[in-house]
This record gives sequence, structure tokens and C-alpha cells, in this order.
Amino acid sequence: MKIGELAQVAQCTVETIRYYEKEALLPAPDRTAGNFRVYGHEHVERLRFIRNCRALDMSHDEIHTLLGLADRAEQGCAAVNEVFDQHIAHVDERIRELTHLKLQLATLRQRCHSEQAVQSCGILQGLAAMESEPKAERNTHLG
Repeated sequence: MKIGELAQVAQCTVETIRYYEKEALLPAPDRTAGNFRVYGHEHVERLRFIRNCRALDMSHDEIHTLLGLADRAEQGCAAVNEVFDQHIAHVDERIRELTHLKLQLATLRQRCHSEQAVQSCGILQGLAAMESEPKAERNTHLG
């Protein structure tokens, strides 16, 4: 099948497929004599696997590791468990961060109880006075 057909069957975009190929998450397809990409059922399955991992908020590095492990089916699954244990720990940390974020937002919201001029807004004053650290970004591109 051609890339557009694969995108439709796998419920993703052509750009996503090309990105996953570039990132080596999806193997390069065979090519026709006219240099068109030709995809097979294994590409559909791989894209479904990637999409399911992304639905669990896994990073591309985690997905790459899992795909490598899946490609060596004869090995035990201890390494898969390790990837999941690390991901669960990451999710736990994000929950703590989001809980803290919610508390910060609620605290700021408490600063403004009634309609007033923007210059007197306790929320805006609180935002201006806050000391915050830059947030690290996570690889969530496409998908």
C-alpha cells in the first residue's frame, strides 16, 4: 500500500509516518521501480504499537527501546518491565508536579474574589511576583 493508504488504515497522518521513519521508529519501506514507498501489514502493526505507546504518554526513546525489545522476541521481558517501571515512576512524578501546579493555581485564584480593575487584580499581581523555574521539555512531537 502507498503512504496515504497506510495513514488512513493506521489512523495517522502522512507527516507522522515520515517523521517516525526519520526517527527510526518505523522501518523504511520497500520502493517500487518508480521510487514510491510500498508499505505492508508490518508497518500497520508497528504504527498501531507506536500509537498505543503514545496514548500512554511514552517518549520516543521509550518507544524505541520497546520496539527494539519486541524485535528480539526470544528474550525475556524483564527489560520491558524495567521500561514500564521507569515510565510509571515518571508518571508518579508528573502527578506530584500537577498536584503542586493545581495548588499554585488555586492559591492565585484565591487572590481575586470580586470584579475589580485589572490593575488591582490579585491574580496578576501574584503572577508578577512569583519566582518560578523554567520547566524542562519532554519529547512529545507528533503522534
